[in-house]
Amino acid sequence: MFKIPKQEYTAEFKELAVKRVKSGQGMGVGAEELGLIEQTLRNWVKAAKAGKLNAPGARTVTPEEMELSRLRAENARLRMECEILKKATAYFAKDVL
Repeated sequence: MFKIPKQEYTAEFKELAVKRVKSGQGMGVGAEELGLIEQTLRNWVKAAKAGKLNAPGARTVTPEEMELSRLRAENARLRMECEILKKATAYFAKDVL
């Protein structure tokens, strides 16, 4: 199995997501629109309330790094799907012969 790399987000993206929730948008709707897992967004809102959303010692993630992380995750997902299709094709090919 392929391991999907951990996604990293910029501080601005996190702040934008938290502002959407605070402005009244639902947690599930906001997460879906931003392509997040609902629990991730919930954790960010909780951290923002505690004043720890962006820790002072945290490394900032550039937009290029964020895009690279997203592409790596997509690549891993597509490889996994390809493996599944190969196995399914081999399985159904046995029935034909």
